[in-house]
Amino acid sequence: MYHMRRPSIRLQRQSRLDNTTGCSLLIALMRGLAALQVAAAHLRAEMYPGLRDVGHPAVHYQVLAFTTGFAHQAVVVFFLISGWLVGGSLLNKLAAANSAATTTAANPDSPWRVYAIDRLTRLWTVLVPGLGLMLLVGILTGAVDSTRTDVSTANDYSATAFFGNLLGLQTMAVDNYGANYALWSLANETWYYIQFPLLLIAFTSPSRTRRLGVAAVLLLLVTTLRLPITVYFVLWLLGAAFSRIRVDCGRGTRAALLTVLAVCSIYFRLRGSNDDLSLESFPQDLVVSLPLLAFLSTMQAPLAVRSSPMRLVARLSRFLSELSFTLYVTHIPVIKLLQSIGRQTVGRDRLVPNAPLDCAIYAGMLLALLAAAWLSYLLFESRTARVRRAVKYALQPRLRRTSMASSIK
Repeated sequence: MYHMRRPSIRLQRQSRLDNTTGCSLLIALMRGLAALQVAAAHLRAEMYPGLRDVGHPAVHYQVLAFTTGFAHQAVVVFFLISGWLVGGSLLNKLAAANSAATTTAANPDSPWRVYAIDRLTRLWTVLVPGLGLMLLVGILTGAVDSTRTDVSTANDYSATAFFGNLLGLQTMAVDNYGANYALWSLANETWYYIQFPLLLIAFTSPSRTRRLGVAAVLLLLVTTLRLPITVYFVLWLLGAAFSRIRVDCGRGTRAALLTVLAVCSIYFRLRGSNDDLSLESFPQDLVVSLPLLAFLSTMQAPLAVRSSPMRLVARLSRFLSELSFTLYVTHIPVIKLLQSIGRQTVGRDRLVPNAPLDCAIYAGMLLALLAAAWLSYLLFESRTARVRRAVKYALQPRLRRTSMASSIK
């Protein structure tokens, strides 16, 4: 039996975001598995009929339909992890900057400027090539006429849609680019990246005028953005808040939290709202989020990965985590390309639920999504740090001059 000792809860001055803690390994694993879940769910939805539309589904298809039915929860996990990592990192940088008294707006090293560059390069290094891939697949499959120019918002391949998706305006002012419906959640992420620093300024700025001005901007965003985007910002904020909470407890407490998390996840998978993130689905997602975040907070202690199985899990977690964003952005265009190839080669773009061979084909297609994401990751996302350094260097002339003077000496 697990030892149920009384948990102790304390606030950390700095979020532990390095790779030395148990929660860092779990976050990497969850981020990778969440992206894989979304890709697997969308692949099944594109290639197979719905479970309710199959008269007598085979056992293997019932298992497939159930295990690939957690895409809704996977997106919630993305928001929680984003809040934990992005929000926690900004709080750390602000605390360090405050202690060094370097947070003036004119300072090129301002954490606000660094934060903005980090977020833009993180999004656009993956999103720009991802949108380009969507356009290429649209041309190859005949979904877009490359000879016709149309900038209207009604054309989801237009330049308007392209730049609108870069700015997080999909589902509001423009459509998801190229009908890549997975991009909808990136609008949420983009606005959370904007709202969080504004929220911090509204509560912490020493200038009353600045606080009021930023509060007015926040109010404008709340009234302008779709309501579910604002409501789910609560979960993102919870992720940021729990990144600074450490819970020391025994295995019994952890087991209890995992049990609650598993039971709630399965129940809401079967009985809850599993389509879009909406006001209706928010209460169930909050119920699932709290034990998950609490469990992560119990894993804030340093973790030594010594055994061979744990080292294997750590490597797999890092691999899936590193390409998770690219997989999320690129899997829809790759699915569309695979469907087009199927129509041209075998005369069909759908799989048969009760055919075991088609289940093997599905597995092969899922591997193809991973391979395409890995290749795109190597070409683009893996260079994010290099792009980020180049942008910071270009926008910080004082540092550039200092570097040049040092090289001359």
